[in-house]
Amino acid sequence: MISPLGARDLDRTGRAETTTVFTHASVAEGMGDLTATLHTSKGDIDVELYDERAPRTVENFVGLATGEKSWTDPETGEEVDGEPLYDDVLFHRIIEDFMIQTGDPTGTGRGGPGYQFDDEFHDELRHDDAGILSMANSGPDTNGSQFFITLDAQPHLDGRHAVFGKVTDGMDVVREIGSVDTDANDRPSEDVLLESVTVHDE
Repeated sequence: MISPLGARDLDRTGRAETTTVFTHASVAEGMGDLTATLHTSKGDIDVELYDERAPRTVENFVGLATGEKSWTDPETGEEVDGEPLYDDVLFHRIIEDFMIQTGDPTGTGRGGPGYQFDDEFHDELRHDDAGILSMANSGPDTNGSQFFITLDAQPHLDGRHAVFGKVTDGMDVVREIGSVDTDANDRPSEDVLLESVTVHDE
């Protein structure tokens, strides 16, 4: 468990029981200069995706965003095909001046896509600014669907969480989400949704 702010852990508890291995074929053949728009209930956030330096992580994100990747509904146990995971999911964890976290289909912080994949680190990708997209996890090699966006540089997360993109427009939206009132467990007092993600292959 990683504790970037004392007893607070940037993770998701509850490990999936299966592991999925990704190939680089679809990334190498079909991706390049990828961007995406995160449509939230507070406004749009445009991001660039580091598909050349974090291909597996970006492939996973894109697949879950578009519905091209199958995932398991954590509440029913049924496999979901052709439906995006990132439709109408809560920003379930917000810590002021630190990060906003989403990507759990249950909205509890314990859910995921029904599989895990290994960490993917690159020397050039660091938590060195606000607006960094990075994978949430519950320890080494436990990535799934949850991710966060930093509200400031968080260098202590380097080598622990996989960076895969950065905000290019809409940091005002990120900061607005980051300023929402929360309870003692960092859960927002109002529902803030990631309504959908549009991926652009430019």
